[in-house]
Amino acid sequence: MQNLYKVEIITRPDKLDALKNALYAIRVTGMTVSQVYGCGLSQGHTEFYRGQKVNTELLPKIKIEIVVCDVPVEAVVETAQRVCHTGQIGDGKIFVYAIDNAIRIRTNESGPDAIIDRMEDRKIVNAKVRQAIESEQRDN
Repeated sequence: MQNLYKVEIITRPDKLDALKNALYAIRVTGMTVSQVYGCGLSQGHTEFYRGQKVNTELLPKIKIEIVVCDVPVEAVVETAQRVCHTGQIGDGKIFVYAIDNAIRIRTNESGPDAIIDRMEDRKIVNAKVRQAIESEQRDN
């Protein structure tokens, strides 16, 4: 059985579209995105709201969760690092976990079969990949 990995990427909200397109370009076909709040070493920052000083301890971030087996986990990590890097505090974190099993509820497939594209889904996936590659080329 192939190894399954879960990659969690927590980064700036404004990086979502570029990251999503870059991941589609390396054939990542599924992801879960959540809006989250958090802080790291910086412990937030101070803002002024209506003339009052306000300490913002939890900053808005996005969390992208991906499970891969066909796509090398190193490619996912390298892509996320390249896209999300600004060199500033708050770029985010990437976490990689080994996954014991996955089950596709609709078909009861398990393991890699649960996350690998089914042949009938390939047309949809390939169209998204083509769009992502074209978008990435336009942006560069």
